[in-house]
Amino acid sequence: MNQPYDAIIIGGGHNGLVCACYLAAKKLKVRVLERRPVVGGAAVTEEFHPGFRNSSASYTVSLLNPTIIRDLKLPAHGLRVVERPFSNFLPLSDTEHIKVGGSLASTQREVARFSARDADKLPAYYTMLDRVAAVLKDLLLETPPNVGGGVADIFQALKIGKRFKSLDMAARRDVLNLFTQSAGEMLDDWFESAPIKACFGFDSVVGNFASPYTPGSAYVLLHHVFGEVNGKPGIWGHAIGGMGAISDAIAAEARARGVEISTDAAVKTLIVENGVAQGVEMADGTKIYAKQVVSNLHPQLLFQTIVPPQDVPAEFSQRINAYQSGSGTFRMNVALSELPRFTCLPEVGQHHSSGIIMAPSMQYMEQAYFDARTFGWSKNPIVEILIPSTVDDSLAPAGQHVASLFCQHVAPTLPSGMHWDDKREEVANVMIDTVNKFAPNFKASVIAKQMHSPLDLQRKFGLIGGDIFHGKLSLNQLFSARPILGFGNYRTPIKGLFQCGAGTHPGGGVTGIPGHNAAVEILKAR
Repeated sequence: MNQPYDAIIIGGGHNGLVCACYLAAKKLKVRVLERRPVVGGAAVTEEFHPGFRNSSASYTVSLLNPTIIRDLKLPAHGLRVVERPFSNFLPLSDTEHIKVGGSLASTQREVARFSARDADKLPAYYTMLDRVAAVLKDLLLETPPNVGGGVADIFQALKIGKRFKSLDMAARRDVLNLFTQSAGEMLDDWFESAPIKACFGFDSVVGNFASPYTPGSAYVLLHHVFGEVNGKPGIWGHAIGGMGAISDAIAAEARARGVEISTDAAVKTLIVENGVAQGVEMADGTKIYAKQVVSNLHPQLLFQTIVPPQDVPAEFSQRINAYQSGSGTFRMNVALSELPRFTCLPEVGQHHSSGIIMAPSMQYMEQAYFDARTFGWSKNPIVEILIPSTVDDSLAPAGQHVASLFCQHVAPTLPSGMHWDDKREEVANVMIDTVNKFAPNFKASVIAKQMHSPLDLQRKFGLIGGDIFHGKLSLNQLFSARPILGFGNYRTPIKGLFQCGAGTHPGGGVTGIPGHNAAVEILKAR
């Protein structure tokens, strides 16, 4: 059989593009097939109202791995990331707020306004997180040991075990707690004041349809502290030109390495012969053959819609069907005539260029989750706002702005009798009204809005259940068990078919790591 390509990659999201770059660096002939008219998956920038552009789904930078930035020469392709002046600003009431980030001293001063004891404990808390994150960071660019694998996997398990053995007992206990405890329990053990617990606890529910008191949510918090911007750990930033600038830079390097990228190229089915992947059939009937096929899709999208059912082992199919997805996310962009003026801090300032979080306490976040489980969406939702136009004037007309609203919690599937296509506008108004409680000029300043319900995120970006991470970051779906125990090494039950998306280790976020690691395994398999 004529196989003109060494590898076909299904899906031109950022991980697929990263994987293509590393394969092409080894002189493989690679073709990327993207269903949409633009590459980047959920990391894209689009004009949603005349003159107003913004990141459509993913919206902030920190987790993009520095090794990948360097290897793929992304700054040379125009990528520039500016740091937030501080991490987060939380309006707490009409008169109170808290700002976290920047220097340790400045954060301690903020926290001391609510609890001197908590301010004193901050250095130890950061040290604990950094110590655990440092060990886990070392594992990010490595393939997890594959349970049930061969000798090589045994040695890999021993290698990883040595890393943990090098930790003292206190650090080992911290690792255990961060993987098993709820964020609420952990933060209650560390701190007494509600504002600082809200600041840190917010990370535990980002993309996680759960209460901050759900066991395992402490790991989701940890997942968000792995990052860095411009060599500074724990910092978040804005990509100039929006998140699409990241995907565009990776695509530019891919093309420079000879990768063929096709858009408006929807894959219909995987071609399998005698249990071996041979290529793909496109929606228009065209067949494209390759020695290896790599999927950047959500695991359920791959095995429920692309791989022929008769070629999937029954037990594996059962496990994939039970794979948990759904992050409780409602994603909006709004065009603004002016900046929001927060009652607690009305002047224009650095807080407008930081993460602005409407979630004043852990109890508020927990109730938001309970509401969504009961009614379909939160009556008082969690809303994070980023206003990238404060540092990037290419996104909006002069004097006007664009804002990203990352909203939680909403149910991936609404209660019986309701449908997201009918409720999208109503829920969007709830989100706007929530911001308006803290910034009374906000609602009147909205010129236009772009709305993505969980169903919209699924249809547009292939995020099953609106899950921004391609599957929950729960203990049974992490590391060697992501997506399925026995296939945590980027391979699948079908020979020649690999996965490189966020449904593999180490999970979601704009990291590029799954694409990098999958490429290593694909090259090994050759």
